[in-house]
Amino acid sequence: MSMPQSVEPEPPRGHVRVVYLGPVAPHWRVDSEFGDRNLIEDLRQRILARLLLLPPHDPQFRRNRERIVRDAERENVLLEWDLGVPEEDEGSESAY
Repeated sequence: MSMPQSVEPEPPRGHVRVVYLGPVAPHWRVDSEFGDRNLIEDLRQRILARLLLLPPHDPQFRRNRERIVRDAERENVLLEWDLGVPEEDEGSESAY
């Protein structure tokens, strides 16, 4: 009889903050507080490629944001968004 092993979550490998800069392109900046430089730079490039020319009110932004969230989870990187509006305002909008 084997006992199920408790798996401790690994500490995050890094941190990125995605900041909305405003309606004039470039719209986005990706900052990092810690993590392997190569890992963060690869993730930054993927994030900026998904968000290029997309303001937060664009319907494609929501789909790409979900992809970015999954990508950060897969890489075990903490992800933070700064859209310039409180999160509860953003969450009150209907999901597509």
